[in-house]
Amino acid sequence: MGLAVLAGLMLVNELARINKWIALGIFLVLPIVLTFWVWPTTAAPGTSVGTWFDYAKVYSVLIITLIIMGIRYKESWVKNKYILMLPALLLAINILEAVLRDFQCYSLNGFVDGVVITGGSWNIMNGIAGILNILAISGWMGIIISKNKKKDMIWADQLWFWIIAYDLWNFAYVYNCLGDHAFYAGIILLLSCTIPAFFIKKGAWLQHRAHTLAVWVMFAMTFPAFIDTSKYAVKASQNTNALFTISAIALIANIALIIFHVYKIMKSKRNPLKEEIYTDLKSYQSIIETNK
Repeated sequence: MGLAVLAGLMLVNELARINKWIALGIFLVLPIVLTFWVWPTTAAPGTSVGTWFDYAKVYSVLIITLIIMGIRYKESWVKNKYILMLPALLLAINILEAVLRDFQCYSLNGFVDGVVITGGSWNIMNGIAGILNILAISGWMGIIISKNKKKDMIWADQLWFWIIAYDLWNFAYVYNCLGDHAFYAGIILLLSCTIPAFFIKKGAWLQHRAHTLAVWVMFAMTFPAFIDTSKYAVKASQNTNALFTISAIALIANIALIIFHVYKIMKSKRNPLKEEIYTDLKSYQSIIETNK
């Protein structure tokens, strides 16, 4: 079932890349229908997907997705420096929402908001990892649109080492705060955007992430029983050694990321708020060359 969910998320991502009308149907029309006629019942308070965070997550990621579509299909948007700031800003807000939830879960134990939470020092460690990940975001002013028919949004400064550090932090967050959802919302969901970013369309990680996250959160809020009580549900052990170890790995990875990021800034003397930082790396140059 994990492989089926992975294939489904990747398929929807590819459909959204093909045509703007398909993407609008998935990320605008469908959420409107679900908001008024489905989620008041399936994602009501007391369910595992009925918290403020679930609603904040789905709408914030849908906004990111629609902004990315605007950048992809409206030429004036990709030339507007203020609009180009929005993907980075909303990505940072999206991470910050999870950071705040991690800090909140530090003092929680037991069955809370429909899920089992075991709070502890791991929440603080991973919250710090998330903040470091935000600080390592750079290069949004260099966003371009690929020259092929799919018109992907290419963010070349968002390279593999940032993606891996993000993945480790995000999995630790889901494991800490939504443990029983961590198999699908953690491992499978992260693979569904990381695989395309590494092997299908490099440089378009945020676009892949927005598409797959939006689809998954909409699915989870519509069919919460799938991840909670069905025969395909995967429960977390709530083992404190595992919680500590996973968050420690995420924190170490993001400390390494921010050290490298600061080193590159100092060496290149480039402003991360206005310029790309990794232009000298072959992985960056390959992405730019491929999308000219």
